[in-house]
Amino acid sequence: MSGTTIEQRTVAPARWTVDADETSVEFSVRTFWGLSTVHGRFDGFDGYYETGPDGPRIELTVDADSLDTGNRTRDEHLRSDDFFHVVEHPLLRFASTRVHDVDVGLADGIVHVVGELEAAGAVVELEFPATVRAVGGWLEVEATTTVDQARFGMSDGLLGMIRRPATLHVKARLTR
Repeated sequence: MSGTTIEQRTVAPARWTVDADETSVEFSVRTFWGLSTVHGRFDGFDGYYETGPDGPRIELTVDADSLDTGNRTRDEHLRSDDFFHVVEHPLLRFASTRVHDVDVGLADGIVHVVGELEAAGAVVELEFPATVRAVGGWLEVEATTTVDQARFGMSDGLLGMIRRPATLHVKARLTR
């Protein structure tokens, strides 16, 4: 069924919204010149997956101030103008510009997502595969991608301790 689009498999336009209690937005980045990895998450977010006549759309908005790596000092530094610059840019936003099927089964599939990630006042185009699964009365969307944080003007840390790229992982449960 390659080449079909999600909306061709959907009888009517539909919109699923993120269930925040069943969703995770996480990141990891290598530090100490690649010797260790810092893992973090964002606790505040909202989003949707929508099908319709213009094709599928995905949007995820994240509260940048909700980041948590388990280290208060590091978290405050990540919120500073060296990184996310939360005071001036409180939200991270991903909006798809195109979503099309790569491999689609009857209920599940892998879609190819192209979109723009806005963070720290900069916008970067991303492309990545995402898995979409129909589970009971909800959808589960899961995606992992990497992004070079320098493209957002973010620091490499003291003496270049922070490696590129960062890995982003989203696992979202969405309900109608």
